Amino acid sequence: MHIEPGHIATVKVLAANAAAVALLGSQSVQLLKQPTLIVRSLIAGVFFTLFMQAFHLPVGPSELHFLGAMPIYLALGFVPALFGFAIGLFAQGLLFEPADLLHLGVNTLSLALPLIAVHATLGKRMLAARARLDVRRILALDAVFYTGVTLMVGFWLAIGETATPLSAWLAFASSYAAVVAFEPLVTLLALAAIARGQHRAAVRFCFQPQAV
Repeated sequence: MHIEPGHIATVKVLAANAAAVALLGSQSVQLLKQPTLIVRSLIAGVFFTLFMQAFHLPVGPSELHFLGAMPIYLALGFVPALFGFAIGLFAQGLLFEPADLLHLGVNTLSLALPLIAVHATLGKRMLAARARLDVRRILALDAVFYTGVTLMVGFWLAIGETATPLSAWLAFASSYAAVVAFEPLVTLLALAAIARGQHRAAVRFCFQPQAV
């Protein structure tokens, strides 16, 4: 889901950075209202960084990553997941891929906007109803999220300075089918582990109530 430096004009990168800052800024009030969300955001950032580094493979014009988006979202909540993505991308650029810092805003939006779409449609209703999170429901969440990610990558490539064949983007988009198929298992295992520790105050502090 990374857009490599050179694909997007500087003015568009600056606009994306401004949009990413505005988006995170609009949600930062939630951190002030609930300080526990700060801790959960840091946890989300750590796990997101570990997930990204665990598996990443160049595919077409971008990269296939294991993002762990739904385990992070369902276990930690919407706001921590949103900030966790930004923290993880910043950490990756700082520690592993300095060139990615140039597109920090671009890559943050590529994950943040699909997460917002998931939360505003299926996620919020599912969590409010405390629906049992089975494979089918998690697959639906993953499908919406990763469809959004691949469309965001397509959008950046479409407005980029370098022409990218449609076949290259399709190869990238289809590669995420493997992640959609695999991630629900990780999600269920993570939520089961949290549920087993729900009697501990630290678990209830670090993870959102719906997960335990």
